[in-house]
Amino acid sequence: MTQPGSTDRPDGPATVATIDWQAVLAKHDRWLRTIVYTRVGEPQAVDEVMQEVSLAAVRQKSPIADLSKVAPWLYRLAVTQSLLYRRKRGRQRKLTDSYAENRRPTEASREEDPLGWLLADERRQLIRTAMSRIPKRDAEILLLKHTEDWSYQEIAEHLGVSLSAVQARLHRARQRLRRELTALEVIETET
Repeated sequence: MTQPGSTDRPDGPATVATIDWQAVLAKHDRWLRTIVYTRVGEPQAVDEVMQEVSLAAVRQKSPIADLSKVAPWLYRLAVTQSLLYRRKRGRQRKLTDSYAENRRPTEASREEDPLGWLLADERRQLIRTAMSRIPKRDAEILLLKHTEDWSYQEIAEHLGVSLSAVQARLHRARQRLRRELTALEVIETET
């Protein structure tokens, strides 16, 4: 006769309970949100996808044996959930993107410095266009480096890749972004 709550297997629920998922997800929340935002492109969708990431982490079928692999596992989980979200949204996502691109700041901010606002808004739109033209993985790594201010080592640890892979990916991503910005005439070519 077994006690209520006990298991016959030594690797049952007790092993899974050793990970405090609330603390783990809180620790990795900010950079995972950057990954999700890069993949879905909709600020309002990040919370929904992050909720799905949290549920998938808690409902995992097999426990993670090596806690040092949690960050790369969460990265892959965030990418997967982001792709599922994009598939689910389909045409609605295109309409939402169109709305987000046409959204403008309030009239008060335009009146303070209309030329400065117009130039800054135009430059932001051109940079968004250039970022949308480069591969998603390149946009991800650039945002992690420059919005999160992560070192190469931190990026490597969280994405589960080597330091040299991060260096190479950042170099290629910068080159691709530079080409796109040049094509959009945001920056001039060096001759």
